[in-house]
This record gives sequence, structure tokens and C-alpha cells, in this order.
Amino acid sequence: MSSSTTIHPAEKQRVARKSTFVSIVLNTVLMTAQIAIGVFAHSQALIADGVHSLADLISDFVVLIANRHSAAEPDADHNYGHSRYETVASLFLGGLLIAVGVGMLWRAGVRLTNLQDIPPVHVSALVVAVVVLVSKEGLFRYMLREAQRVRSAMLIANAWHARSDAASSLVVAIGIVGSLFGMRLLDPIAAAIVGFMVARMGWSFGWDALQDLSDRALDEPATADVRALLLSTPGVRDVHQLRTRKMGDLALVDAHILVDPFISVSEGHYIAESARTRVLTDNRVLDALIHVDPENDALAQPPVGLPSRERVVAEVERAFAEHGLKPVAVNLHYLSTGLDVEVTLLATSADEAFEDEAQRLARIDLADLQRRLGARTLDARRAIDVRATDTAAVEDARRESGR
Repeated sequence: MSSSTTIHPAEKQRVARKSTFVSIVLNTVLMTAQIAIGVFAHSQALIADGVHSLADLISDFVVLIANRHSAAEPDADHNYGHSRYETVASLFLGGLLIAVGVGMLWRAGVRLTNLQDIPPVHVSALVVAVVVLVSKEGLFRYMLREAQRVRSAMLIANAWHARSDAASSLVVAIGIVGSLFGMRLLDPIAAAIVGFMVARMGWSFGWDALQDLSDRALDEPATADVRALLLSTPGVRDVHQLRTRKMGDLALVDAHILVDPFISVSEGHYIAESARTRVLTDNRVLDALIHVDPENDALAQPPVGLPSRERVVAEVERAFAEHGLKPVAVNLHYLSTGLDVEVTLLATSADEAFEDEAQRLARIDLADLQRRLGARTLDARRAIDVRATDTAAVEDARRESGR
């Protein structure tokens, strides 16, 4: 599990703005030089690389817009926040790169069918290609370092986009060198290779974004970390139906935890909240929904056809009232094995009264009541045994039972 500290959204947004503005300025300068010199030097590969830089420029603006909207707080229309704006932006970038790459391939194919019309390439094209190569590699290293620092998938994708630009610039430089030595077909071939690289990168980004928008889960190691956090929570016996789904760079978690079936509702809720708090310590988790189960409902059949609480309480109170007794609590446990009923009576503080109540309780046909309710077990007990407890403890027990 990642042990690094959680990155504040404001810091993540600030880094995204800064690195993207650097990319915008650099891509604007390089794109202008590539297209202008490409036209002057008759290098289709350099022009293609310039178009690639133009696509980068557009993608930078998309990143800025997505970064601004993804940081917005949850609202009535987006209860889980706006983190998926980043994923939508990545999908858009992927589609844009595919379109640009296919266009480059088409143009290179047309050029290759008319080699006799290709004029010689001027040496200035090589100078620009080398400058672009060095600039894009430097931009990649800077953007990747910042993206990894704030752990942003969108910024990491944009950084690797800059690396693909550097790689395409290397191909362009090689094609221009070949063309300068008389092999004119190398320039359009270099343009075609650049187009293929751009389209391939676009497919990779677009496919990953589409998977995330289709509720892709965390990878297996991350899921195992979440399971370990849940199992480490005191009171959690097992975890099942653990599901995760990506939400931008983070993920939502749904899980069922198994607890002792005979604890109180409040204790079960406390265990669930404790488990949720532990899961949220993983900085990959945006939120978690924890469901409490008394048994593994993925294996056991859910209880059906059992009497409601209203009917059970009414039957129990009627049976006990016939013998002058009134239960102070009726606890029910609905399990796949059947219904368990626990009836609690408030004990008296006098020995004679205690013996009298014991005799009246003995006259109740608990077995018959159990059969009528269809219960697996039916147990009746006093809240406290006065013969083994001091008077102060008896009074405390009475006040507690009377709440």
C-alpha cells in the first residue's frame, strides 16, 4: 500500500495549471517553427510534427478545462464529485490523437504515391527537428516528475504524450537526414511513422479512459490492500462482495463485512464505521460504503418466510401476560438457520418475588410458543440475578432496563 501522504486537491490543481501552461507556451513556439520551416524546407515530416504539436496545444487546453471542473465539490447533480471530468478529458484526447494520426498517415500515403513531385528538403528542417526533439524530451521529464508527485493519471498521460512527441521528432530528424542524402522517400515515411505513433498513443489513452468510465475496478494489488484494511478492523470476521470502481484518479469502494450475528445494531454500525475509516486512509480511495452482514450472504441463503418483529413481540407479550409477566426486551436474530428469540425479564429484588416469578415463568409453555413462531430457539432470562448481586447493582440494572 502506498505510504505517501495524501495530496491536497488544491495542490494537484496548482501543479496541473503550472505544468500545462509551460507546455502551452513551448508547444506554441515549436508548432509555429515546425509548420513555418516545414513549408519553407519542403519537409512533410516536419509539417506533420507541427500538426502533432498543434494537437498537443489543443490537448493542453482540454487538460486545463478538465482540471478546473474536476476539482469542484460534490453537488446535487454529482453526489460523488466531478473527478470523472479528468477521465472524459483523457477520452477526448485519445479521440483527438487518433484523428490526427490517421490524417498524417493519409497525407503520407498520398505523398508516397507521388515521389517524383517531392522537392529536396532544406537543411533548416533538420535544425528545427533537433531543437524540437530536445525541447520535447525536457518537457516530458519535467511534466512526468510533477505528475507523479501529485499522482494525477491525467497529467501522467499528458507527460507521456510529450514523450511520444520527442520520439516522433527523432523519427522526423532521421527522415530529414535521409532525405538530405538523396533518399527523398524517407521524409514521407517518417511522416507516416509519426502518424502511426500518434494514432497508437491516442488509442491507448482513449481505451484506458473508456474502461474507467465503464466502472473499471482497482488493480489486484490495490484491491488486496483495501481487503487487508477491512480485515484488520477489530470485530470484522471476514470480507466478501468487495467491489471497487474508478472515479478519476481515485476509486469508490463497496464491501460487505461479516460480524458476530448476536451483537447489537449499534456495535455493528460502530464496526462498519471503523472499517470505513481505515479504508479511507488509503489515498487511492475517494469514499467507501460498508454493509454489515451477520453471516456470509454470498454463501448462505437469506432468511425468508419468518414472522415479523411485530408478530413475535405480540405473541411473546400475550403468552407472558397470561402468567402475569411482562418482558422488558425481546431480541430477534434472523439467520439463514432460522429465527432466534431472546426474551428478557426485569428481576425483582425480593427473594419471595423472585421465586414467584420463577414459578410463573416455568408454567409458560415456551416450546409451544417457539413452535407457533417458527423459531429455531426461544430463550427467556432475567435481566439480573438478585440473589448474586448487591442492591446498588440491582437498582442500576432496573434503571438501564427501563430506558
